[in-house]
Amino acid sequence: MTSSGALSQRKTLRSAVGLVVVGALALSACGGSNLDPRDVAEANAKARGTSYSADQPGTVTTDPGSAVAPGQTPGSSGDQDAPGGPVDPGQPSAPAAPVAPVKVVNAAPPTGKGVKAGSCAGFKNTVGINASTITIGNVADITGPVPGFFTPAMQAVKAYVAYFNSTSNICGRKLAMKSYDSQTNTSADAVATQKTCDETFAAVGSMAAFDSGGAVNASKCGIPEIHAIVTNPERAACRTCFGAEAPLDGHFQKDLATYFVKKNKAATQKAAMLYPNAAAAVNGAKTQARSQERNGWKFVYKQGFDIAEFNYGPYVQRLKQTGARIVEMYGSSDMAIRMARAFQSANYKPDLFLLNASQYDRNFASGGSAVDGAIVYVDFTPLEEAASTPELKLYMQWLQQVAPGAQPTYFGLFAWSAARLFAEQATVLGGKLTRANLVKRLQGVHSWTANGLHAPQDVGRKIATECVRFLQLRGGAWKPYGPTKYLCSGRTSGK
Repeated sequence: MTSSGALSQRKTLRSAVGLVVVGALALSACGGSNLDPRDVAEANAKARGTSYSADQPGTVTTDPGSAVAPGQTPGSSGDQDAPGGPVDPGQPSAPAAPVAPVKVVNAAPPTGKGVKAGSCAGFKNTVGINASTITIGNVADITGPVPGFFTPAMQAVKAYVAYFNSTSNICGRKLAMKSYDSQTNTSADAVATQKTCDETFAAVGSMAAFDSGGAVNASKCGIPEIHAIVTNPERAACRTCFGAEAPLDGHFQKDLATYFVKKNKAATQKAAMLYPNAAAAVNGAKTQARSQERNGWKFVYKQGFDIAEFNYGPYVQRLKQTGARIVEMYGSSDMAIRMARAFQSANYKPDLFLLNASQYDRNFASGGSAVDGAIVYVDFTPLEEAASTPELKLYMQWLQQVAPGAQPTYFGLFAWSAARLFAEQATVLGGKLTRANLVKRLQGVHSWTANGLHAPQDVGRKIATECVRFLQLRGGAWKPYGPTKYLCSGRTSGK
């Protein structure tokens, strides 16, 4: 792939995912980076708390018998998969013992709290549905320049299927899951999408950097899709495709700007934006900056940097020269750590180092004193609040049953949400469950939170949430910064 081709393809990436992908992936897929993909993969695996393997997984089918009850040994019922044996990408090479069951109080059942099951009269089998199972597909980037990058999405759907099958069914049918590898490129995504069309009833919790590849196939075959996060406008435009996290489409939460204007207006008048020179990040950074300017901010410095750049000293010197007091940064957690250490080396300390959900991970939190005080903005319940959030605790508990040692993540959280949304809507339809009817049901979902797992999402209209929360890293742990509830004052376009 040529560098120009890579940039053309990447410019469609949704900014929220671009924040993550450009740091670890970006140009490495097309020979435009000095980073060895294996080194990046190992670093990402370390951050996730898993081991890296270069094995290329095939299609994995999880049948109803593979549901694992808390405390049961994973795999005892067995997965059915492509030749070459069971594959669970991203799982530790030496799985830890299953965690002890956690008593979850007031958690919604798999079919949804208060959800009334529809009559099963007239139920007809169709593609992906037989007398005993309803098969859903999950398409995720498992292999590619950064192997296992979106494995957490696949694991989360697998976890929900196990949870659902432990107690529930839809008109006598259990759920089965097939996992497809989109290989971090558009062609593979198109192939995987076609397979879901031919082999499964619906695609659930999918997460692919270049999901534009399968947009036409999904629309033509009419398969209902509930992605964890839709990454490209082409997929968002697909009439049957939705996301548990609604697309940004160039809009940002108003409070992302106004909260800091109220808190420290002087600092907002000297803001800076740094971003990797990959189209997704460039577009995201520029539209976010414009949305903040429309809410009272002034930027004294906006600058891109090369993906393979490791010397951030010159950028820090420019920040000092311009008197920047707030520094926002797009990119990976590794990039943010290097930038923070460059701040420290130059004896420069901005009033605010503002990051996004992609830096909210174990890797960044372990960055030491240089990153202490950094702030991230999120539209989901922080993982640290699992004790007081039954649905989050449920996700984390069942994740350990299907992938011991796996780390809960932003991507996994929204994939679990997508799986729950599917189960609830399919349950309501009962005997009227068809692809077309499920799409109609999804079009009517406008304030989806997955029982408090994240901020309200307008799934049906595909409109970004207006809600945001802030977290600050203090002493290696993420703590609430400001209100512990979402701020929801509207959205501002950065187009």
